[in-house]
Amino acid sequence: MENLGFGLTMTVLGMGLVFTVLALIWGLLNLLTRFDRPEPSTTTGEVMPALEIAPVTTEPLTPDEVAAIAVAVAVRTATLRREAAPTVRSYWPGSLLFASRWVAAGRTRQNQSWQRRR
Repeated sequence: MENLGFGLTMTVLGMGLVFTVLALIWGLLNLLTRFDRPEPSTTTGEVMPALEIAPVTTEPLTPDEVAAIAVAVAVRTATLRREAAPTVRSYWPGSLLFASRWVAAGRTRQNQSWQRRR
C-alpha cells in the first residue's frame, strides 16, 4: 500500500507540473500576441476604397468553353503524370506481377536468411 500511495503522489505531482507549465506557456503566448499586433496606420487618414465584387452570373457554358476546359484538364493531368513517374515505366504501379523497386528490395531482404553482422 505504501508503493501505491507513492505512485499516486508522483502521478499527481507530475501531471500537475506538466499542466502548470502548459498553462504558463499559454499565458505567455497570449501576452506576446497582445503586444505583437500590427499598429493601425494613421499616416494619411485616407480610407481604402471598398473592393468591387462582380456579380455572379449563372450563364451556362458554351460547348467551346466546355471543350477548352476539358482539354486544359487533360493536358494538366498528363503533365502531372509525367512529372510523378519515370517515362520508361512499362507497367502499372502496384501490380502484382511487377513490383516497384522499393517493394522488390524489401521482399529480397525479407527472404534472405538472417545472419549476424560482423
